[in-house]
Amino acid sequence: MKVLWVCNIMLPAVAAQLDLPYSNREGWLSAMLDRFLQEQRRNHITLGLAFPVSEETGNFDRDMTLGEEGGCRCYGFVENLNTPEFYDLAIEERMKEIIADFEPDMVHIFGTEFPHTLACVRAYRNMPRTLISIQGLVSECAKIYMADLPAAVQHNVTLRDFLKKDSLKQQQKKFEKRGVYEKEAIRLAGHIAGRTDFDREVTAKINPDARYHVLNETLRNCFYHDRWKRNECIAHSIFLSQGDYPLKGFHYLLQAMPAVLDKYPDAQIFVAGNNIIKKNSWKDRLKRSAYGKYINRLIREKKLKSKVTMLGSLDAEGMKEQFLKCHLFVCPSALENSPNSVGEAMLLGVPCVAADVGGVHNILMDGGDGLLYPKGSIEGLSEKILEIFNKELITERYSQNARKHARETHDANQNYYRMIHIYREMTE
Repeated sequence: MKVLWVCNIMLPAVAAQLDLPYSNREGWLSAMLDRFLQEQRRNHITLGLAFPVSEETGNFDRDMTLGEEGGCRCYGFVENLNTPEFYDLAIEERMKEIIADFEPDMVHIFGTEFPHTLACVRAYRNMPRTLISIQGLVSECAKIYMADLPAAVQHNVTLRDFLKKDSLKQQQKKFEKRGVYEKEAIRLAGHIAGRTDFDREVTAKINPDARYHVLNETLRNCFYHDRWKRNECIAHSIFLSQGDYPLKGFHYLLQAMPAVLDKYPDAQIFVAGNNIIKKNSWKDRLKRSAYGKYINRLIREKKLKSKVTMLGSLDAEGMKEQFLKCHLFVCPSALENSPNSVGEAMLLGVPCVAADVGGVHNILMDGGDGLLYPKGSIEGLSEKILEIFNKELITERYSQNARKHARETHDANQNYYRMIHIYREMTE
């Protein structure tokens, strides 16, 4: 059997051989690739990898040996990931070339966030042999993109926003356009792989004829090792994995902090990812987005300047280290399907508080593995944070339960064999 994977990024194993920079995003896919290559001969499956590359790199086709386990045919297609709101017919033509060269028995596309998903589906034209794995759903994100921001903030346009044509309203419009491509791709696929009630319901409304397969994700390898310990963490520290755009809910957490600080004055926030509040120089100020400006305002108004630390981009080991240091991980997003950050925290046994949105309840059981609160509720968020800080014995129970639950959900063996089973069903 020949299976073509279409990915959102060039996987690190490929980039290392080409001596090219790579992204740490979607590390779970690298973990699945490692396992796939280990079992390649036994399962008699030949793998092809297609992924976006820059114009400088250019389109390419080549056979590559990845690690010591095996190899596969790799294909690069030029796509500008900075403008995913535009559909490029050249990608569709490139997909036709890739499919003609590899001649796959089926195609497995990971994610619907970029136009190359639709391009591949259109180029392949084989609905019964097309499988799309749902990660996020941009069409749903577009509906609640502003995440309860004040109207004045929603309409604010900084110099950076104006020059980049990237105001909050424009960002939302971009999500809406991406959602149009996403829906068409789902309508043209015969098979959908997902892992939550949320993605199942949404995709069923778009394409009720597609067959839905439950397929959990295997997370990055390092998170299956080590364990969070209360006596080794920074007391009353809160970790947020990302906060650079409204959907991730950084502003909710900032608004909840005064109530937390009233009981625990030593509480503090650590945020990974892009630093949108940087203002060390006039250049930093010129680059500030409307959302970054609003976050700075909240920090100033809530007197949180000494309470917020921006960590910048972290690799897998850096994220793991920060998880183990924190007292609590918070996921205050306005919408998530099945956030890997929550899964990684749970694997380590880190206490979690998350907004009850999308499919979060499918991976974190409220009152068993951690705590959920109503979407957008500032009071609910602060109450749950305080509950974790107040009740250490219950928190230890959450930690144990979370580790057990996550090891079942993200079991590498089960997820790998489940994927192979889906492939067999589709091709036989």
